[in-house]
Amino acid sequence: MDLKKIIPANIQILKPYVAGKTITEVQKEFKPSRMSKLASNENRLGCSSLVSKAVLDSLSHLHDYPDPVAKKLRKKVADMNGVEENEILLAAGSESVISILCRTFFNDGEHALTANATFVGFLVQAGVRGISVHKIPITNDYRFDIDAILKAVRPETKMVYIANPNNPTGTYINKNEYQRLVDSLPEDVLLIADEAYFEFAESVKDYPHALDYRKDNVIILRTFSKAYGLAGFRIGYAIADNRLIKEMMKAKLTFEPTTPAQAAAFAALDDQEFINRSVQMVENGRVRLYDFFQKHDVEYVPSISNSVLMVLDNEEEAVDFTQAMLKQGVILRRVNAFGLPNCVRITIGTPQDMEHFEESFLNIAELKKQLKISSEYYE
Repeated sequence: MDLKKIIPANIQILKPYVAGKTITEVQKEFKPSRMSKLASNENRLGCSSLVSKAVLDSLSHLHDYPDPVAKKLRKKVADMNGVEENEILLAAGSESVISILCRTFFNDGEHALTANATFVGFLVQAGVRGISVHKIPITNDYRFDIDAILKAVRPETKMVYIANPNNPTGTYINKNEYQRLVDSLPEDVLLIADEAYFEFAESVKDYPHALDYRKDNVIILRTFSKAYGLAGFRIGYAIADNRLIKEMMKAKLTFEPTTPAQAAAFAALDDQEFINRSVQMVENGRVRLYDFFQKHDVEYVPSISNSVLMVLDNEEEAVDFTQAMLKQGVILRRVNAFGLPNCVRITIGTPQDMEHFEESFLNIAELKKQLKISSEYYE
């Protein structure tokens, strides 16, 4: 069998997505006495206590297919966002929505624009569809370069993908930049505003809520995986002009999201107190981490997301640091796949998680100091 004749060229050149290490993997390999998973931008508080009962109740319907349009949840999401039900599409996470976008809107020869250090899920789904993605360099302060993106728009440009706040940098496009982007894009170029981290950013004074800048060619993405703590259920949604949603529905897998996922998201929307606690935990944890980094002369990128990007001198240091932290039971995320090989992303966790990070960091620093002294002694 000649795989080159069977596998399309665009699939052959794709690299499989490599997820961060799981708690089980790290426990098995290093057997640390304590574990803190700060790698995947999950909510370390868990999820709302209302979710468990809703999911258990939904299990009595597992013999039936899920509601293909999630009517009950769709209405609740629409009401929450002040839009019409036919302007909402629910799917198995915002990455699934991205896949639907790629299947629905591209013709041969058309391409997408984004930054060279943003959510790799967009690049993967575009690659599966064989879509060319032109990546614009980020600025020196790790932000989307809106002027450069607008200059790169060509007649064959179909889509501009913006993660705001961005992942993995935690930086954002401000109101003036977003307004300029929305106003300047041709009406036949789709703007994808991925707001996966919206709940952590919405109170920032200069952060633009994409819903406040709606145009027919803007598609907004949201997820229940982050602030709501439902990453394991895989559920997210798009908000867009009903004509676009109608076309996207044609390309959506018929019975996604699952019945338990719909039930979990519906219940989670009723617990604003949990969201407030989650956001407050992240805000407090970011300030704590900034103070720690400043005290120890560590370079970092200020964030309005639920993670902070740590900047090291080179890729070797990033590899060594994340490996040393694994041995301490702290799982972090190298972001070389995002185009930032010298950086490490740190999810903000509970106070106990952040304490574990700090103690492990200091343990590693002390060990390096001792090794240096020992090496100098024997020279």
